[in-house]
Amino acid sequence: MRTIPEIKAAEGETRALRRWFHAHPELAFEETETSDLIAKTLKEYGVEVHRGLGRTGVVGVLRVGDGKRSIGLRADMDALPMQELNGFAHRSQYPGKMHACGHDGHMAMLLGAARHLARTRDFDGTIVFIFSPAEENGSGAKVMVDEGIFRQFPVDAVFGLHNWPGLPVNNFGIRPGPILAGCTNFDIRIIGVGAHAAFPHDGKDPILTGSLIVTALQGIITRNKNPMDAAVLSVTQFNGGEARNIVPDTATLAGTIRAFDEKTLDLIESRMQTIVQNISAAHECGAELIIKRYLPTVNTPAETRFAGEVMKSIVNEAKVDADVVPTMGSEDFAYMLQARPGAFAFLGAGDGEHREEGHGPGPCALHNTSYDFNDEILSLGSTYWVELSRRWLARTA
Repeated sequence: MRTIPEIKAAEGETRALRRWFHAHPELAFEETETSDLIAKTLKEYGVEVHRGLGRTGVVGVLRVGDGKRSIGLRADMDALPMQELNGFAHRSQYPGKMHACGHDGHMAMLLGAARHLARTRDFDGTIVFIFSPAEENGSGAKVMVDEGIFRQFPVDAVFGLHNWPGLPVNNFGIRPGPILAGCTNFDIRIIGVGAHAAFPHDGKDPILTGSLIVTALQGIITRNKNPMDAAVLSVTQFNGGEARNIVPDTATLAGTIRAFDEKTLDLIESRMQTIVQNISAAHECGAELIIKRYLPTVNTPAETRFAGEVMKSIVNEAKVDADVVPTMGSEDFAYMLQARPGAFAFLGAGDGEHREEGHGPGPCALHNTSYDFNDEILSLGSTYWVELSRRWLARTA
């Protein structure tokens, strides 16, 4: 493995930043302390700083030479609404908030790259460092795109990187085409008529109706969708009623759909509308269905190949899976890839053996209350950003 020596030597500073972010998690569009520290740190490095896009987003710009060629590098900023179970010193100081997806490490790796690039300035072009808010809940990347980030800061391509537990430490994973699924989040409200539980015929039961809807929705996956098209539909919430002897007036369901192409999502959403409305009508209930879709994350082929070659130059070829299995997770970086060519990749974080004494009892998995980022991969992540930028800006047209 060939990490840049100066980046490795400054790893203590990068680790300190990562642990500060971990201890001070902020939720979607609330990343004020986080963005303040990012902006302050970039300015100290000599990077031009812009704020306000995506409400709490931060953009750093570093220009050398004519600045004509350009590249965008993105890290996400927000935490999750979870109560951390870890007890080590850098655990979350804010109840009910936790960096359980590694965004603390993503920010630190990109800042480490910015520090090195600002000090060496050994490239010709423009590097745009994008710190994007609200990835977990709010599509902050989409907000930044809609507000004109790439009009204000044009880039030839944009790249993203995510730590990946389960992938061996210091291994990379990337692939052309879909690497993360599109996501449709849904909420269903069943509107019935309340009644005494002893006299259910006097009401219209939203609990029974909702139960039948849950069962019928799985038929979309097993009987309507082409078996060759990967997709999952999960109902994750079912709420209704307050007393055991009362049929409630309403019940609510919520969940998520995942698929790698929008045609499959179109099919599932259409069938869901039919099932929800018709089952509700059959049981004399009303129904409301609210759907919010997020795009699949689709890597463009040329940029994916380029990023893969950079990875192979840093670690040996055996540690780069250039056709990594795509995942049903989703990412709002998809909206940046819709606006510009580029590639999203995984950086292996191992199986959790890195965690310090006092970690929680659960696995070191994303979105788990016992998760912690693996600081061992900080220097490699920063090195990847630096080498990717240098080689992209030096490439022949």
